[in-house]
Amino acid sequence: MLSEEVLKVVFPLLDGVDLAVCMVVCKQWRHMARDNYFWKCVCAKRWPSICKRPNSHTVTYYRIYRAFHKRQRPQTLLPPRLSFDDLEFFIDIWNEDELIFSEVVPGPVLQTGIKFLPTGICNTLKFHLESPEYKMTLPVDPRFNIPWGETVSISVLVERKDSNKVACIINKSLFDYIDRSASRALAFEYLNFSPNYPFISGIRAWISLLFLEDGDDGIIDVFGIEMDFRNTASSKDEVLWLLDMLDWK
Repeated sequence: MLSEEVLKVVFPLLDGVDLAVCMVVCKQWRHMARDNYFWKCVCAKRWPSICKRPNSHTVTYYRIYRAFHKRQRPQTLLPPRLSFDDLEFFIDIWNEDELIFSEVVPGPVLQTGIKFLPTGICNTLKFHLESPEYKMTLPVDPRFNIPWGETVSISVLVERKDSNKVACIINKSLFDYIDRSASRALAFEYLNFSPNYPFISGIRAWISLLFLEDGDDGIIDVFGIEMDFRNTASSKDEVLWLLDMLDWK
C-alpha cells in the first residue's frame, strides 16, 4: 500500500468522485479519505466561498459534498386534486373585432384531442401531433379562415365544477408570432396564481392555432387549437396541479 505521506499529497488533487472511490479501496484509505481537509479541497473547487467560514464540528465538507454535488432527482407528484372531468374551458377568438370562434369545451374533450388529422398538414406539425408526448388539442369543426396580416386575439377561461369558480388562462392575447415551418400561430399569457403560492411566477400559457400548409390565396386555414405550458407542465398530472394553483375567483 502507498504510504500515508504519498496519499496526503495525492488526495487533495482528486475530484469528489475519485476521492469517494478511494474510500472503498481498503480500511486505511477509507479512514484517510474521510478527512475533512480533503473534502474541503473538493468543495473549494465548486463553492470557494463556503470554505472561508470558520470550521464547524457539526457540518463537515464531506456531508456538504454528498448533499449538493449533483442535481436533486425530481420528486414524484402526489395525485392532483383536480381532474379534467371537473373542468370546462371557454375559448373565444376574434379577427380584429369580429368574433370568429366561441366554444365551451369540456375538459375530457381537450384530453381526447384531435383524433383524425386532415390532409394537407405539413410534416413538422404532423410529426408533433402524432408523437406520444402529452398534449391538449381541440379540433375546429367547422374550420375557419384568417387572412394573413390581420390582427387575431384569443381569450381562454376555465371553470371548475367542484367550486363553480373561474380562472383566466389567456386574456385577449394576440397571435403575434407565426411559425410557417410548423404551420402554427402562437399567443401567450403569463398565468396569475393564487396568493397561497407567492413564489410562483413567470409561467406562460401558450395557445397555438394549427393550420394547413399555405395555399396561394393568403389565407390561414385553421383546423385545430393547442394549449400547452411548455416544460413547466408536460404531463397530465403536472397540468392539473398547475391549473389547481391558479387564482380562482
